[in-house]
Amino acid sequence: QVQLVESGGALVQPGGSLRLSCAASGSIFNTYAMAWYRQAPGKQRDLVAAIAFDGRTDYADSLQGRFIISRDTAKSTVYLQMNSLKPEDTAVYYCNAITDGGTYWGQGTQVTVSS
Repeated sequence: QVQLVESGGALVQPGGSLRLSCAASGSIFNTYAMAWYRQAPGKQRDLVAAIAFDGRTDYADSLQGRFIISRDTAKSTVYLQMNSLKPEDTAVYYCNAITDGGTYWGQGTQVTVSS
């Protein structure tokens, strides 16, 4: 079992920045990749960014380079730095881990971009 706990969600003004954190615990030894997804009201859950076990990263094309995913292996934590935030970035952001034991999700953290 893997437990994922997200934090860092908040209300932020357009153009602002925010950093989300996802702390992983449990059986995380064979984690293939971790990722951030987001789900806006009435919409499907979409991939935002992912980081593989070897450090390779992947991003949704729509982000236009505004978000950066990173990790601190020693802390078993993955981060999502979000810059130049727009109202359309408003969503619940979920952490995801793919391991040899299965796929796991966090409970989500709310990000609201509004003036």
